[in-house]
Amino acid sequence: MSNRNYLQIAFNRSFSEYVRVIPLIPKLPNIIIEAGTPLIKREGVGIVSRMKRYWPGEISADIKVVDGAEWEVEMAASMGADYVTAVANSSPETLRIFVNTCKKVGIKSVIDSINTDRPLKALWKANIIPDVVLIHRGRDEENSFGSIIQYKNIAKIKGKYDALVGAAGGIDDKEMQSAAFNGADIVVINVVSPSDPWNGLVVDSNLQKNINDFVNFVK
Repeated sequence: MSNRNYLQIAFNRSFSEYVRVIPLIPKLPNIIIEAGTPLIKREGVGIVSRMKRYWPGEISADIKVVDGAEWEVEMAASMGADYVTAVANSSPETLRIFVNTCKKVGIKSVIDSINTDRPLKALWKANIIPDVVLIHRGRDEENSFGSIIQYKNIAKIKGKYDALVGAAGGIDDKEMQSAAFNGADIVVINVVSPSDPWNGLVVDSNLQKNINDFVNFVK
């Protein structure tokens, strides 16, 4: 991966929405497409290979490994995923197996710090260096008063580990600028509908403009 910024676009709702939106997204090397956790739960991990037919670049399988890391990583890799995720508060043993298996099968490891504000502790306890650490405010937290993305952890992680750091969780075009300002290498946005209570890439009559507003971040 280069030193440029990355935009990760997460699809969580349906494959039909993905097929509708994906032709409008420019095929830039620093745009990552994500098969979100709800979409994988609905469709199965095979959705990754189906998504690959429409997107020539990298795809992240957000399966959030918490146990059985070796088998789950191998499963994601067999479907063509370029990245796969594990939850930071999984056991140290699981995180070690996760990162080692990712290296073995040639897939990038992402440690997702959802539900913890101490990702450094998880990395230290497991004695691992993943490819990416994701600072993540959960979807259910987005509308909670006082809940913010813990950008302070970006500098802490970069000061200790040679890993990219991403930011996710209710990011709109304004929050994307904050993420970049605070040193995020990857900014993750969710594809959402106008009726959703969450921020992200809104699928409405202004869809192409909405896409362009985010894509300008990585051009």
